[in-house]
Amino acid sequence: MDQTSNSSRTGKLIMGLAAIVLAVSIGYASLRSAGEAAKPLGDPAPMTAGQPASLATLREQARASPDNVETWQALGAAAFEQQQFPEAAIAYERGTKIAPQRADLWSALGEARVMGSPTDPMPAAALSAFEKAIAIDAKDPRSRYFLAVKRDLSGDHQGAIDDWLALLRDTPPGASWESDLRRTIAQVGKINGIDVAGRLAAISPGDAHAGLTPGAGAGSAMPGPTAAEIRAAAALPPSEQNNMARGMVASLEAKLKANPANVDGWMMLMRSRMTLGEPASATAARKAAIAANPGAKARIESEASALGVPTG
Repeated sequence: MDQTSNSSRTGKLIMGLAAIVLAVSIGYASLRSAGEAAKPLGDPAPMTAGQPASLATLREQARASPDNVETWQALGAAAFEQQQFPEAAIAYERGTKIAPQRADLWSALGEARVMGSPTDPMPAAALSAFEKAIAIDAKDPRSRYFLAVKRDLSGDHQGAIDDWLALLRDTPPGASWESDLRRTIAQVGKINGIDVAGRLAAISPGDAHAGLTPGAGAGSAMPGPTAAEIRAAAALPPSEQNNMARGMVASLEAKLKANPANVDGWMMLMRSRMTLGEPASATAARKAAIAANPGAKARIESEASALGVPTG
């Protein structure tokens, strides 16, 4: 493989990780309005034997009730959960057409577009969705977080920190994203030489709460590099980019050894190994994922096949 091809592939991996990190860094699937705090965003209502309705069932329900916004929201959430981001975006788009004044649907659409972008950590279509959400509900936490991410990506680090601190002040006690939001603020401040310690200390932590559990929606928290760190990586020479990408993947692999129940993390690892041109390592990850999560074997095998991971 020539150096140009390898550098291009490494660059795609870095940007792909950037999009994923933006999503998992503060568990943003749990960022919802106070009125929705009692249930997960887009929680599929139909249940069978204690399990959420399958994507196939939800698709049938959407076809049968094309004007039912809750059905499209449920389909979008289920597709997102299974990392079918283009389908999730389509479902949420349909929801916004039915209920254009629902801020939660617009911000959910934004997240699906972020996760569905293979190279851009903040595509214009996602930004547009977040802006529509915030115009409807100025307190929508998910949109507030991502609009601050946009400021950080554009170089306005102080503005991003100010916005995140404002979100932190409005965060209800016990919110599952509080500790991760604090970490994001601290990391971005450190990277850019901005002292945030005093301002963070001035905002009293909420009640103690458990972090997001493995597989708890798309926002299963897995600490990773910040958007600022990803941006810094993109400015490095190709050889150093390659080293950093491999370091990120190795760090992810280490976290999965400590937390092997995170199925989404295994999917990320397999995708990263394939992007780096390491099919044998991707196969090893596939086997380890199944061994740690036998109940998710069908899903793991299906997604691994879609990624082109050899069975070994």
